[in-house]
Amino acid sequence: MASDTTLRPGEIKDILLREIEAADLHALDVEEVGSILEVKDGIARIYGLQKAMAGEMLEVHSSETGQTITALALNLEEDNIGAVVLGDYLQLKESDEVRRTGRVLEVPVGHALVGRVVDALGRPIDGAGDIVTEFTRKVESEAPGIIVREPVKEPLQTGIKSIDAMIPIGRGQRELIIGDRGTGKTAIAIDAIINQKGQGVFCVYVAIGQKASTVASVVAKLKEAGAMEYTIVVVASASDPAPMQYIAPYSGAAMAEYFMYNEGKPTLCVYDDLTKQAAAYRQLSLVLRRPPGREAFPGDVFYLHSRLLERAAKLSSDPKVVDGVNILKPGGSMTALPIIETQAGDVSAYIPTNVISITDVQIFLEVDLFYAGVRPAVNVGISVSRVGGSAQIKAMRGVAGRLRLDLAQYRELEAFASFASDLDAATKKQLERGARTVEILKQGQYAPMPVEQQVMILYAAANGFLDDVDVSALREWEKGFHEFMAAQFPQVGERIRTEKALSKETEADFKRAIDEYKKSVGK
Repeated sequence: MASDTTLRPGEIKDILLREIEAADLHALDVEEVGSILEVKDGIARIYGLQKAMAGEMLEVHSSETGQTITALALNLEEDNIGAVVLGDYLQLKESDEVRRTGRVLEVPVGHALVGRVVDALGRPIDGAGDIVTEFTRKVESEAPGIIVREPVKEPLQTGIKSIDAMIPIGRGQRELIIGDRGTGKTAIAIDAIINQKGQGVFCVYVAIGQKASTVASVVAKLKEAGAMEYTIVVVASASDPAPMQYIAPYSGAAMAEYFMYNEGKPTLCVYDDLTKQAAAYRQLSLVLRRPPGREAFPGDVFYLHSRLLERAAKLSSDPKVVDGVNILKPGGSMTALPIIETQAGDVSAYIPTNVISITDVQIFLEVDLFYAGVRPAVNVGISVSRVGGSAQIKAMRGVAGRLRLDLAQYRELEAFASFASDLDAATKKQLERGARTVEILKQGQYAPMPVEQQVMILYAAANGFLDDVDVSALREWEKGFHEFMAAQFPQVGERIRTEKALSKETEADFKRAIDEYKKSVGK
């Protein structure tokens, strides 16, 4: 008789239990895989990633090209995720696979990036080879708290007389450069970067929504001035997708933060310009179906800029204060120079007023002044500093103290004098001195001036030593004067640079030098 070889249910159960116990469940590699529902205008809608986090990096595999493209999860909705594609979204199509990385967006940081031109994800675009770094840093990170900050008390010289004298900038500040198109906003920022040569300041220039040719000319100018030795250029050009223009400033800030937090170094970050970043963010938000507000911007457009600019700080130099706050070396700083473009000088528009309220200083550049030949075209009346003399050396504070008031009075008198036929001697004298001050504050592009030279020429103007020099000859007179001082009286500039003050001895030497120079040129 044939034997019954069928297994009884109890035996099957025992075998299954033994197999389950023997199985190494930890060796299983479990991963969530989602798929694209639709792609349009740089936005991908993704289904199937229930555990994805806001701000998480996602890897999208293009079935068409075989490439992996990074996406950033922004909208977590009930049945899908709205993600921005940080790359060419045209390579993606419906049903392409998407995987989580478990990491928020990061960029490479460190010395390997210095002197390089990179995109918003830190990838090189200058054709000078790969960038190999040990460290990465989160693109979005918290601003340092008030306890680990220090008051702004150390000047960051821009080399521009009208700014260093009247609207000074300190290390750790946020100084807004605002004005219409073509008024010299970028020129001021580039001058500030060039002027950091030999100061130990690391600079990051972030170009947002600009033509590639414009960025190339800026890089060429920085190379020519030797400024690329301490500068990183981050580019999200006009031809790049809106998501890249949106994250570029945060990437630039992360690259600067490495030097501030890890090495205790001063840094300067230029965002050129945040108007284009806001426009890119508006585009993303509308495609993501976020509710529009004023001027079609989303409700969180203020937070877009505040969370970026609040990262600028002067960290405490006391190791005990910063201990345990993720700061490896105390005393670092990050100075932010955001740039905003206005339409027909309207500083009361939505984005300009937002950024003005976040920053400590605003430099307003005026079209009328620019076309009148006053360059840099700084409008002293609207421009304001909330730090003032704290960000100046003592010598500059002494000579520039009444400069702003004198210029404001000159502008009022100038308007009045255009209607008056007969003026008294005091008014005429004030008008003539004001005209000379305006002429002295004019400065060529890409020619920042050392602080000791600024102090000397402003002292000469404020104390009437230039009253007998023709206005038309002043620029030439100033050039010759600086050459004369460097050759015949180098001790004056050296003392101002080292002592940072105008002593009686320095003042006496300076007055003697002016007399000698005037005799030598016959004026």
